[in-house]
Amino acid sequence: MHVLVVHNRYSSAQPSGENRVVDEEVGLLRAAGHRVDVFERRSDDIAARSLLGKVAVPLLVPWNPPVRAELTARLRDERPDVVHVHNVFPLLSPAVLAACADAGVPVVATLHNYTQVCPPGTLRRDGRLCTECVGTKLALPAVRHGCYRESRAATVPLAVSMSLNRRRWWTGVERFFCISAAQRDILVRSGMPPERLAVKHNFVPDPGSCRTGPGEHLLFLGRLAEAKGVRLLMAAWDEIAAGGGVGVPLVLAGAGPLAEEVTAWAAGRDDVRYVGLYDPAQCREAVARSVAVVAPSMALETFGLVVAEAMAAGVPAVAAGHGAFVELVEAGVSGLLHLPGDAASLASCLRQLAGDPGRNREMGRAARRRYEQGFSPEVGLERLVEGYRTAIAGRSGGAVGAPPVGNKGAGSRRVTRAGGDGGSR
Repeated sequence: MHVLVVHNRYSSAQPSGENRVVDEEVGLLRAAGHRVDVFERRSDDIAARSLLGKVAVPLLVPWNPPVRAELTARLRDERPDVVHVHNVFPLLSPAVLAACADAGVPVVATLHNYTQVCPPGTLRRDGRLCTECVGTKLALPAVRHGCYRESRAATVPLAVSMSLNRRRWWTGVERFFCISAAQRDILVRSGMPPERLAVKHNFVPDPGSCRTGPGEHLLFLGRLAEAKGVRLLMAAWDEIAAGGGVGVPLVLAGAGPLAEEVTAWAAGRDDVRYVGLYDPAQCREAVARSVAVVAPSMALETFGLVVAEAMAAGVPAVAAGHGAFVELVEAGVSGLLHLPGDAASLASCLRQLAGDPGRNREMGRAARRRYEQGFSPEVGLERLVEGYRTAIAGRSGGAVGAPPVGNKGAGSRRVTRAGGDGGSR
């Protein structure tokens, strides 16, 4: 199968889970014998533009005519079987869908967030869940509140794009990949065509080894931001420390707007270590040495890469009991779910996992089984190619036989991890 992947890469200033997912899927498909080419733009390139070029970027968010022309020419020249669209913000735009229609090539799109129904894609405003724009034709509430980067001016291009291109997305894409059932439910309720929405969880490369022993620390690995539950975790840990601790330290790895606050909070403490950004190898090692991985997100996450990575290493997770986490973590079996936004509930879960090594080991083994059944490269490849086949058959009316899947055994080849956790704009 010949696949063209379309992606606007996020800034390298912060690790992007979305960039990593794209890279790993490309590697997985190539390892299985498929031809995969990439059509991309990089947000890093904006800094090198002239002043006029930078000013023009917001105007290209809803529609970028040169991208349409360039991609149409490439599609007509290369004739891929299917185009897989990921992120189009800010330099590609939904003009890529018009190019695919011009060339008659079927499209699948992975929905990594909620940008189809919420301009910033987060379903959050002022630290709380917000669905004011869900189900509306005009995203005026987002503009009024300045939901993207707390700026009305910055939000306008996203709101305009969402409103003007809604029908183009919903009719121009044969198959949408939702990365969790929780995400799909919200999108269906917003009015998106349910027959085009399929759940395809992200896969995680097998780290090659699992945790041995009880673990040395509790680990938060991700973006240091309010939405990720960092302040909630600090409050829960202070409660634990006031009660005498749990015998292992808390390690926080990552970067973000709360980095200075976390640094000050951790300073001079023996029970907390803030280690900054880890590279991929350090991430794998830190996960494999964990008593548990902590994912206390305040947001309705569409997935949870760090939870899936923990399962791959045979490590249980403590996660917020909402969004995708409720389908990733089997509560009481492969990890624990705490009440979202509740520091006392989070503290209780951390105490339970750290205070019962026998139960922790059982949960770790269950987590590994869960990974093998739902989030391994073999499963990821099968679901990815199945989605491509469906899109191709849908465009051809089912009259043309689907292309071969390729060598399934190749899907188990290890894929090099690229990037870190994260993925916000």
